[in-house]
Amino acid sequence: MKNKYRILVTNDDGYEAKGLLSLVEALRELDDVRVTVVAPANEKSACGHSLTLVRPLRFVGVGDDFYKLDDGTPSDCVYLSLSTIFVDSKPDLLISGINRGSNMGEDITYSGTAAGAMEGVLHDVPSIAISQVMDFSDPEGDFTLAKETIKKLVLKIKGGTFPLPDREFLNVNIPADVKEAKMIVTYAGYRFYANDSHVHRNPRGEEHYWLGLHPLNFSPRVGNSGLSDYEVIRDGNISITPIQLDMSAYKSMNRLQDWID
Repeated sequence: MKNKYRILVTNDDGYEAKGLLSLVEALRELDDVRVTVVAPANEKSACGHSLTLVRPLRFVGVGDDFYKLDDGTPSDCVYLSLSTIFVDSKPDLLISGINRGSNMGEDITYSGTAAGAMEGVLHDVPSIAISQVMDFSDPEGDFTLAKETIKKLVLKIKGGTFPLPDREFLNVNIPADVKEAKMIVTYAGYRFYANDSHVHRNPRGEEHYWLGLHPLNFSPRVGNSGLSDYEVIRDGNISITPIQLDMSAYKSMNRLQDWID
């Protein structure tokens, strides 16, 4: 009997998020595919590539091949899945998402969605992070194009090979309010950040702070050829960025050695 193609799914918006459920629905429409979901019990947006080391974690079954990890991060979900559920053999593919909101430019370093894919490729599992650019005035969002895109990518990988070498993953961003779009390979753009926080006081006068939500302001990187993720999204197309975990600044190594000498 032919073994099914096994896909591990996680996210950082939590196990009840519409994006995650839309992703699972899309994947389960494919033939000869078995989908296993291990997602955080609570929202872990912007948790980065963090592991939980100071308390125990617990799987809680919520459906067939569907688990939430009690207060775990996306990296926890992948790490523990590979050492328990997939102890005998690794999944064929890992997909993290569909995130509610983009993950472009340096936001990739904050992203729990991207971190799920990072953890996958650290363990030699081909991985994709997929995010949906949102109009946050719409509380639900439309994941139709994201679902179509991920199915195309999975079928292409399943029928051939993963297009990247070890320790690299695909970071996919889907434009908002678009029915059809081209997939374009991009590099990660340059995001402009502000230090935005809001103070509130409780009835006792104690101060509490909320971190602000920054607008999506980006620019291309000077000297780079090709298009950045933000340019492609701005033009209503799908951005696919190969991301490597090696963050060494190779261009600065000789200059640094000269400075040390």
